[in-house]
Amino acid sequence: MRKIPQDPAMCVSFVNTQLRDGCADLDEFCREFEIGRAGLEEKLLEAGYVYDRAVNRFK
Repeated sequence: MRKIPQDPAMCVSFVNTQLRDGCADLDEFCREFEIGRAGLEEKLLEAGYVYDRAVNRFK
């Protein structure tokens, strides 16, 4: 399992970079990093970030 940063600001930056550079969408990212999509979205929502499928990134 590959690790992602736990700090919300670092996490969203890391996830968005992965989405931009190598993952077609959030589902692919979650499969690659072996994490649950719902848990990731909940964690980032608590920090004010929401996934936008149209642009494939958290805003």
